[in-house]
Amino acid sequence: MYVNDLIITGSSHGDIDKFKCEMTSMFHMSDLGLLTYYLGIEVSQSEGGITLCQSAYASKLLERSGMERCNPCVTPMEERLKLSKASKAPLVDVTHYRSIIGGLRYLVHI
Repeated sequence: MYVNDLIITGSSHGDIDKFKCEMTSMFHMSDLGLLTYYLGIEVSQSEGGITLCQSAYASKLLERSGMERCNPCVTPMEERLKLSKASKAPLVDVTHYRSIIGGLRYLVHI
């Protein structure tokens, strides 16, 4: 059996080291050190606590949606836009749209 990642947490460094020694005696494994990146989430650890950040994921999502060069605005829609049933605009790729919405939901849910 192959396990890709194992995250070990605890309040006692002694207990964590003991657990690592027991696991190493039973399985071939390597210690990659402190967790820095996991499932698209950047992890920063310090004496004050642990900080989670998803800026890299958000940047990739903006790039995937073609909005990496856009500026923030109060109203996320064109001002004075007139919509019509007889629009000649190309149809939206539903699969791509759903993928972007799913990415946004993941971003705000975590």
